[in-house]
Amino acid sequence: MKGVAILGSTGSIGTSTLDVVERHPERFRVVALAARSSVERLLAQAERHRPDCVAIAEASLAPGLERELRARGLGTEVLAGPGALETLARLPAADYVMAAIVGAAGLRSTLAAARAGKRVLLANKEALVMSGRLLLDAAQAAGATLLPIDSEHNAIFQCLPHGFRAGEACAGVRRILLTASGGPFLRAPVERLAGVTPDEACAHPKWSMGRKISVDSATLMNKGLELIEAQLLFGLPPGGVEVVVHPQRAVHSLVEYADGSMLAQLGNPDMRTPIAHALAWPERIDSGVGPLDLVRAGQLQFEAPDRARFRCLALAEAAAAAGGHAPAVLNAANEVAVAAFLDGRLNFTGIPAVIENVLAQSAPARARARGLDDVLTVDAWARERARAEVPA
Repeated sequence: MKGVAILGSTGSIGTSTLDVVERHPERFRVVALAARSSVERLLAQAERHRPDCVAIAEASLAPGLERELRARGLGTEVLAGPGALETLARLPAADYVMAAIVGAAGLRSTLAAARAGKRVLLANKEALVMSGRLLLDAAQAAGATLLPIDSEHNAIFQCLPHGFRAGEACAGVRRILLTASGGPFLRAPVERLAGVTPDEACAHPKWSMGRKISVDSATLMNKGLELIEAQLLFGLPPGGVEVVVHPQRAVHSLVEYADGSMLAQLGNPDMRTPIAHALAWPERIDSGVGPLDLVRAGQLQFEAPDRARFRCLALAEAAAAAGGHAPAVLNAANEVAVAAFLDGRLNFTGIPAVIENVLAQSAPARARARGLDDVLTVDAWARERARAEVPA
């Protein structure tokens, strides 16, 4: 019986994790749940799964949450504030930690889980993009296991030889191909993109996700962040990871070996598959996902991404090549720009414009970040510059 802590339990990854865990009560027990502000969802999850403790990032909501838990006859401990997430990540009862808090907000708790030697189910790509080797080195020093949850990175992991560890170069691998669906605007006229609305950008053709991740998928920044994450996770140099557009999303990613072999992982687009893989690894368990029908899937298409249409991808590739703090600057500027777009303060094509201007103002050092403070300093600087680029 393994204890599971889910950071970001009310989001799409968190709810999918709970679905998989609930299918295997003999293997897993939910010991902790955490959310930013979704009190009602968190209450419903706590009532169903009976964790030892819950955390709410917005501290002002904690008293009401605690009262309602008591009213429902639950003795669940309530933690509040940003530090509460780190406390949950280090809980002795939590063997596995699902790191599913989106963006920079998930960095501290993900790093805390790694330093505590946990099996970290890494669904927060931004933590690795921001911190670079810092997270990988912390995991290695503490004996933690990092298992990727993004469908593409999990697919790659499944195609690598047994015994591979995150951050290590894998002998014989020539390159990795990350697949991208192309999002809702793959075929849209480029001149129409400036007028795209937030609702249109969030209407992903294959996945049901949060609004920020949906916008990243529409701009292909999501794929750019995944490219940076893949370079770090799988020990590849710049250029060792490429993006290919695959609208059908049946092939989740591919690994090409030096002998010319190419291995791919296929499946229906459902996040419960990589979640179940990471929870049970190195075993296999039922995820609740049906088998892929290759006959119905029909022809599988692949094409190169249009970087004029998807400028965010080109910016991410440049940041990956620059190294140093450039990926952290890219991520911070993107988070600010996407938030401004969702709030109606920036148009869709303004997102890459803001990011490009902030990157142009930075002179990222190529050296590794010496610690978390270095990462957070760069992140704060980039956010301030990005906010200055957003029209008032």
